[in-house]
Amino acid sequence: MNLQVRHKSLVVRVVLALLTSHFSLLTLHAQVGEHRSELAVGVNGGLVMSSVGFVPKVPQAMHQGLTGGLSFRYTSEKYFNSICAIVAELNYARMGWKEDILTPDDAPVINAVTGLPEEYQRHMSYVQVPVFARLGWGRERRGVQFFFQAGPQFGTFLSESTSMNFNWDDRTPVYTDGSGRTSSVVAQDTMAVEHKIDYGIAAGMGLELSLPRLGHFLLEGRYYYGLGDIYGNSKRDYFARSNFSTITIKLTFLFDIARTRNPKIK
Repeated sequence: MNLQVRHKSLVVRVVLALLTSHFSLLTLHAQVGEHRSELAVGVNGGLVMSSVGFVPKVPQAMHQGLTGGLSFRYTSEKYFNSICAIVAELNYARMGWKEDILTPDDAPVINAVTGLPEEYQRHMSYVQVPVFARLGWGRERRGVQFFFQAGPQFGTFLSESTSMNFNWDDRTPVYTDGSGRTSSVVAQDTMAVEHKIDYGIAAGMGLELSLPRLGHFLLEGRYYYGLGDIYGNSKRDYFARSNFSTITIKLTFLFDIARTRNPKIK
């Protein structure tokens, strides 16, 4: 538990340092950089692949779901070659975990009643609000720009559901001869979410294509590491850790609401 706390603290300190340096860049070097005051809004959507870091460990494949929502970006300046901005989103995301139910020989576990490989997935819906410090390099009005962004993300749990192709009482147990499940950890299959608030750190990078009179088209890959747990993690609880990690591939379209009048901006 102490190791987990230290690891979370280190991640938080690194991201806070990044955010602090970014905001310092916006304020302390405003007179040095080229001023911008540009606001763009739009929509985003994509695929989110998630898993839950259970301790004790639960063998998993990546759970796949959809995410989408609204995007907001305020660009404040260009400092040397770096285009500095703040990005916020309001998203709906369908996350969860998908169990990898295998024998010790890495073969699917066949249910004795159904005759099918056992499958289990938990689906969880969240409203998420990420807030990013963003740095971009390249074209702003016409052409391609590479960008990197990082910051905190907060989520609120909405609902959950389960997909499984076997009855709970008929599940295959762990046999001593190695013919059953590899893992005996099954408590999570019948536990409802206990902590409704999710929070953590996200970072992403991608490419932006800007076209005059049309807008901005962005393709991004993003990683999220949860610092909170979906279940209790005290000594009395079953799991010491149950945090989300996700990989998201998304497309975003932004259109300009306010633009800086500067013919030098390309």
